[in-house]
Amino acid sequence: MLIVFSGLPGTGKTTIAKGLAAKIGALYLRIDTIEQAIRNSGALAHDVGRSGYMVANALALSNLPLGRTVIVDGVNPVMESRTAWSEIASTAGVELVNIEVICSDKNEHQRRVETRPGDVPGLTPPSWQSVLDHEYEAWADAPFSIDTALMSPVQAVSIVTQHLIAGRG
Repeated sequence: MLIVFSGLPGTGKTTIAKGLAAKIGALYLRIDTIEQAIRNSGALAHDVGRSGYMVANALALSNLPLGRTVIVDGVNPVMESRTAWSEIASTAGVELVNIEVICSDKNEHQRRVETRPGDVPGLTPPSWQSVLDHEYEAWADAPFSIDTALMSPVQAVSIVTQHLIAGRG
């Protein structure tokens, strides 16, 4: 199974994706970590463009045929990145589960962004203004959505787990 978490920075997708990966023993791929490693290599110092997504696509595609569940954690702001995940799942012959993480409480979302620690070495956390300005296209088909303003990370992982179990039933 390929599980792709999408959403703006500060919504809680990393916390939920990591929690789910630990709970189900899945391979965890974080786009921010891959992109920062590319910057640190010196190959692409600033604008890594879509290279982080392309690396994650290749890593997912190399692990899915091994029977691994892969969890991807990224903003996935545009249709191009979302379509690529669909193609990866199709090529690997696995189910794709898209999960969009939102935070409907704007004040809470801003607080999280402004107090977020730098959890990827070398990566500067985004500013609230950069989150507001972030390109984020509407979904063609609404994914399963989690609103972290309404629940704790533990509750969110539980809800996602139940959603995954129900989808297999």
